[in-house]
Amino acid sequence: MRNLQGKRVAALLSGGVDSSVAVALLVEQGIRPDLWYIQIGPERETTDYTCTIEEDLEMARAVAYKYRLPLEVIDLHKDYWEKVVDYTMTQVRQGLTPNPDVMCNRLIKFGVFDERVGKDYDIIATGHYAQTEEDEAGLVWLCTSPDPVKDQTDFLAQLQPWQLQKACFPIGHLPKAEVRAIAEREHLSAAHRKDSQGICFLGKINYNDYIRKFLGEKPGQVIDRATGRVLGMHRGLWFHTIGQRKGLGFGGGPWFVVEKDMERNILWVVNGYEPADSYADHFCAAAPHWLTVNPFEKAEECCHQQDGQHPALSMSLKIRHTPDFTDATVTQLPDGRLDIRTAHPLQGVAPGQFCVLYDVQHHRCYGSGEIRLS
Repeated sequence: MRNLQGKRVAALLSGGVDSSVAVALLVEQGIRPDLWYIQIGPERETTDYTCTIEEDLEMARAVAYKYRLPLEVIDLHKDYWEKVVDYTMTQVRQGLTPNPDVMCNRLIKFGVFDERVGKDYDIIATGHYAQTEEDEAGLVWLCTSPDPVKDQTDFLAQLQPWQLQKACFPIGHLPKAEVRAIAEREHLSAAHRKDSQGICFLGKINYNDYIRKFLGEKPGQVIDRATGRVLGMHRGLWFHTIGQRKGLGFGGGPWFVVEKDMERNILWVVNGYEPADSYADHFCAAAPHWLTVNPFEKAEECCHQQDGQHPALSMSLKIRHTPDFTDATVTQLPDGRLDIRTAHPLQGVAPGQFCVLYDVQHHRCYGSGEIRLS
């Protein structure tokens, strides 16, 4: 963990075991952070939201009481809905696959929170499974956790460089089992609490139900790409994502979603356990966002290239939250997009998802870009 002596630290508590242990480790290092609980969630009249908030706050208050640390609640509900939920619904309406948790980290936890109170702190500490390291030039890099299943660098790959410099992840060097063990040793209330699942603003609410509330339904045909046969009707393309297999409701499967034709409102599917049409080994990433340095500019400097052509670089990547990395060759195109060719085809490459890029050792995270198929 970074040397935080003499730094003013704000620690974000969620009520879960990870952020609770993060605070315990800070205290163990002699750091006395101010604790903050960020209040976000669905609409206030939603019962599940209220219950979740009360339970989370109870756990957070227990941590504050145990270590005699100040805890404050900051209500960022409105900001979350104006920024993250609006982003999510706009992407879904366009037929894309958004990742609201990625944008929550950039826009809320390290964004609006910093604008309101974080600006008064040197460090913002969270319970993410990720690490930071400083190189010989003084540059700060986002690095993966040794626990590949829990690694959350993909959720942090849209942070601004200045946000990364302020970030601290006290549990990032630990596997989940050890985090649980520390929680038990410290007798933390959240020691045996289940990990949260799904999108952060939904709580226990079904994602499709929420999409339906905002966008309604727009029925259209579901067509087998191989035969042109109409299999049935969908209720709205925004309820589906590329690569989806479950929940389609057609016999004779498995069926995989391979395309969403927004103009004609058609959901294209293919049949089989390993259908080639559900895989891709070549796609683009738009608006690449680099966390520390642009690796292509660095490569040009090293190679002393003067012709303006970006070299092809070997990298590894993720297109969704998974412990697995895929090797790829990445080239930056003249228009700024990234041309990505993977070592083997990937299932369910969906426009709108973030393609997160790493070095070939799967250690340093370079950044990410939004997937486009062309």
